[in-house]
Amino acid sequence: MQTAAKQISPAMGSHDAEKTGFRVLGAISFAHFLNDMIQSLILSIYPLLKGNFNLSFAQIGLITLTYQITASILQPLVGLYTDKHPKPYSLALGMGFTLVGLLILSVAPSYGILLFAAALVGTGSSIFHPESSRVARMASGGRHGLAQSIFQVGGNAGSSMGPLLAAWIVIPHGQTSIAWFSAAALLAIVVLWQIGNWYKRKRQEAQNRPAKAKQHYVALPRKKVLFSVGILLMLVFSKYFYMASLSSYFTFYLIDKFQLSVQSAQLHLFIFLFAVAAGTVLGGPIGDKVGRKLVIWVSILGVAPFTLMLPYANLFWTGVLTVVIGVILASAFSAILVFAQELVPGKVGTVSGLFFGFAFGMGGIGAAALGKLADMTSISFVYQVCSFLPLIGLLAAFLPNLEGHRRKAAG
Repeated sequence: MQTAAKQISPAMGSHDAEKTGFRVLGAISFAHFLNDMIQSLILSIYPLLKGNFNLSFAQIGLITLTYQITASILQPLVGLYTDKHPKPYSLALGMGFTLVGLLILSVAPSYGILLFAAALVGTGSSIFHPESSRVARMASGGRHGLAQSIFQVGGNAGSSMGPLLAAWIVIPHGQTSIAWFSAAALLAIVVLWQIGNWYKRKRQEAQNRPAKAKQHYVALPRKKVLFSVGILLMLVFSKYFYMASLSSYFTFYLIDKFQLSVQSAQLHLFIFLFAVAAGTVLGGPIGDKVGRKLVIWVSILGVAPFTLMLPYANLFWTGVLTVVIGVILASAFSAILVFAQELVPGKVGTVSGLFFGFAFGMGGIGAAALGKLADMTSISFVYQVCSFLPLIGLLAAFLPNLEGHRRKAAG
């Protein structure tokens, strides 16, 4: 832990400030890993909770909805506030909410307490994501897509660990074993406090340095900006509504269709989530090089042929298709977020909070709606319906070409 603290403690000089701060990005990505690993435990122990509390699919979806809606409502508000009043140590505070929610989840005696614990974890997430995204941009050295990918891959890698940890620890030892993961939350608080120290020093250095020329941004008409943000939000809807079908119900789908054990199904979920983590690494840096619009177009629409095949595949091809879907679909979010930040310059926290919050909200609404649909029909029918969602990616054609506008303005 001391080593991690030393890596991010020294204040960066004026020369280093122009470079990509990989040590800071690594630290915030590691904190994101721990944060999302803890959060993914909620999704991963659904089979255990379903049996312990005799829950329906709709009640399972409501747990996700509670967590996601708490995060989605608060995140834009947190981002808007911290744009005006930056709070370097809010990152550690947010993890404190997650820690308390985790401990309550481990001893929850009723369904209502489960929902309360999920709400606390969602509150922690709402505080964590806008400010940590700002830290990633501050440390990017101008390589914004790469920085967001490094930050995002930590979260996705953490999410992929949830099913494995659930299969190895929580399922065999029961609900109370969730409390063991409080050690990860405490570790994250220490790392985030050190990042808060770096964040505070960076702000002080920026205030003491002479004003520098601002980055060149493309000034688009307000209506076009709002229209473009609307399209990006529709693409996020497509991505996260579909992701909800896999993250919340994939284990049930495998158990129902292929008669797998819970632990085998959790392993398949881990493989999918690991593919998501791998795809996250690609989207940001590729977008830096070839343009974010192309990455968004390929990532959302390009996954459609594979989602359309998934409901009709056998077990082997189900595994192959989910890996391909995870890699392609995950590459979109970093590109979408940086694209939005460039559309609305100077509002990193607000934009990040809006898009993280909307993503979480769509995931929660998707989980609840799909759970209700599964109760009314079947879990297989859910995947047939969701397979068409990526076709919404056709809307990417209406996004402005920011790189082209920027080159014209610079010329």
